[in-house]
Amino acid sequence: MRGDRADLGEVLARVLVRSRALAPRELYGLVRDAARELGADGAQVFLADVQQRYLVALPDPAVRARPGPGEAGHRIEVQGTLGGRAYRLQRTHLSAGEPATGWFPLVDGIERIGVLRVEAEELDEVMAECCEALASLVALLLVSKSSYSDFIVELTRGQPMSLQAELLWSFLPPRTIGTRDVTSSAVLEPAYDVGGDAFDHATAGSRLHLSVFDAMGHDLASGGASSVALAACRSTRRAGGGLSDIARTIDQALVRWIPDRLLTAVIADLDTASGELSWINCGHPAPLLIRDRRVVTGALQRPARLPLGLGFHEHEALPVHRARLQPGDRVLVHTDGVTEARSAAGELFGEQRLAQTLVQHMAGGEPAPEALRHLIHDLVTHQDHRLRDDATILLVEWHPVRGGPAAGAGSGGGDGGGAWT
Repeated sequence: MRGDRADLGEVLARVLVRSRALAPRELYGLVRDAARELGADGAQVFLADVQQRYLVALPDPAVRARPGPGEAGHRIEVQGTLGGRAYRLQRTHLSAGEPATGWFPLVDGIERIGVLRVEAEELDEVMAECCEALASLVALLLVSKSSYSDFIVELTRGQPMSLQAELLWSFLPPRTIGTRDVTSSAVLEPAYDVGGDAFDHATAGSRLHLSVFDAMGHDLASGGASSVALAACRSTRRAGGGLSDIARTIDQALVRWIPDRLLTAVIADLDTASGELSWINCGHPAPLLIRDRRVVTGALQRPARLPLGLGFHEHEALPVHRARLQPGDRVLVHTDGVTEARSAAGELFGEQRLAQTLVQHMAGGEPAPEALRHLIHDLVTHQDHRLRDDATILLVEWHPVRGGPAAGAGSGGGDGGGAWT
């Protein structure tokens, strides 16, 4: 270990000041130098690709030729590597050797971004804590600079995106958000050619909003319809509108601007203080309730209304369904491209396989984002990597802090207050 280790606070302050005018590709040297000031031999940033299959190294700008895909030093696999394990489980992993190597997760809030690899003569507890603090700051810098940097975006892509996919990804929120009481995570495929699927989630005080959309078709108009739905949803709820208002606004916008393009949707709110789930279903597969590692059959099955875009919802208030969750419950919303995915032999993926696969991964201790990553990869493999329809899965976990106002809440009122289990 270097004997001239600098003060952590001073190092992080210098990193923050120096980063303001740095181009994104210059982060390589900034992070390396900061690690050296902390007593390490060096550091390198790895970012997760769009499909979360690889961790791609932030290249050294001093090296003109970047290694090509698959070449040593360019990327490592998420599955089966120590760096990948740090990313998947969001936990630091250290390995002894000469030099010792540490892998530190890069996390924005609870959204996984990548990992920071640090090499040092010795990675003791103090050094590991310093590197974790550095990783936290690096994650924030990457997020702030990626909003205007094609360099970082291109680095995380393995192939060009279709026009409709580019449109949709520009509207989508982070894949994972959450607070102490709730986690919401989503995945979407085919990542580079998604047509009409989209998801949204956002927190506002004790409310978690979530929605999943599936526009008819697989072209630019489909992407446009889902993008309009996302914009209408956000505009309406930020102006104080409720779920029925959101559905009506989307319906009117599609009729006016993208006629003859239908869209199914589940639009929902979760009160993270009480556990009350409220939702509207417009022609979409019913959400699933997972409790105690099993699906509660029919728990969230309610009559679905007509899809949006027909103009039938302009003057009616859509019924809002309600159910009371129990602490530890998970709600899963998916598009029909998941359950209707067929193998080469014609076998459907199906709702039962969907639930069993997810429960199996989470029973092994995997956090929600990792369980969904496995699930969507299993789905892609089921179809021999040839998806015939978009597939989107959103999973919400309600895990209220013990002793809070929601602790101990049991099954409560469904529609009209009737109890169910």
